[in-house]
Amino acid sequence: MTAETSQTLDRGLRVLKLLADTDHGLTVTELSHKLGVNRTVVYRLLATLEQHALVRRDLGGRARVGLGVLGLGRQVHPLVREAAMPALRSLAEDIGATAHLTLVDGAEALAVAVVEPTWTDYHVAYRAGFRHPLERGAAGKAILAARQPTQPADEAEDDPGYTLTHGELEAGACGAAAPLLGVTGVEGSVGVVMLADVVPERVGERVMHAAREVAEALR
Repeated sequence: MTAETSQTLDRGLRVLKLLADTDHGLTVTELSHKLGVNRTVVYRLLATLEQHALVRRDLGGRARVGLGVLGLGRQVHPLVREAAMPALRSLAEDIGATAHLTLVDGAEALAVAVVEPTWTDYHVAYRAGFRHPLERGAAGKAILAARQPTQPADEAEDDPGYTLTHGELEAGACGAAAPLLGVTGVEGSVGVVMLADVVPERVGERVMHAAREVAEALR
């Protein structure tokens, strides 16, 4: 801690991060041990966070992340979208296909930014706000693939780092997407959707490059 930082705020943010990393919540005693502070301090931190709906406690006394964080999370999308737009524009113009940034929203994939190419005679119409199950479409499947444990080097040839699909969300349309990697607190993918029988060979690598660009912009 430096003279310019707040110890109380730092502890409160650490509480939120600890609670966000667990599905079953934490007790005051557990938080006390993890933070290295006494139980009285933890009680005060939790009481303050509860007042802002950022933390809730169940009947058993375990603290969990509160619904108030959803309001904060909604404000993240515009910032993420703004950071991703240059890479998406370049991708859409280069490939001649609709490019998109998709983030996880519960069990769904949510398109938060979409860029259509300016020079094509036709392209797939895709809008920001479009949702679909993570198990369908290249964008969601790329995200799910990134959740899997890293494969051994001798199996890497079977996992090119991007996902291809055809006709899963729209008849006659195919997609390619690559996950965002190394961005704390953001789970998503960058991809393109096009009207074609197959995805051209170079598209997969180009999508991966765009995903890396977006990840860099978000770090």
